[in-house]
Amino acid sequence: MVAGGCMCGNVRYEAGGESAASILCHCTDCRKIGGSTYSTNGVYDADQFKITKGTPKQHKKKADGGNEIISNFCGDCGSTMWREGATFPGKRILKIGTLDDTSILDNLKINAELYTDTRPKWVGAQEGADQKKAMS
Repeated sequence: MVAGGCMCGNVRYEAGGESAASILCHCTDCRKIGGSTYSTNGVYDADQFKITKGTPKQHKKKADGGNEIISNFCGDCGSTMWREGATFPGKRILKIGTLDDTSILDNLKINAELYTDTRPKWVGAQEGADQKKAMS
């Protein structure tokens, strides 16, 4: 099980089981919601995910493939903690930086990189990770 939350602590979550995948995303959405050049994400089963404190705000929009994607963030501090939607049926895409135990980053194996055409040239491809130009 992993636990995490927003920067101010007003919204908290837990996710059971193991991450099905670890993904770097270089899309414009991930850059804007994270304020960085890419996001590091863990894919967890929705049925093993629960909000343990607070109520996140949601921002809904159409993803590149036409499906609705929902960003869940704290209405107080603005931290985006996870995304969900028809693009990822039955999954929650957790922003790894919002986990309490950051030691997970030390041994994280990236399975895939998305939107590699927009990856900054100074960011190298992750060895062994599938390289995808879009979401799928």
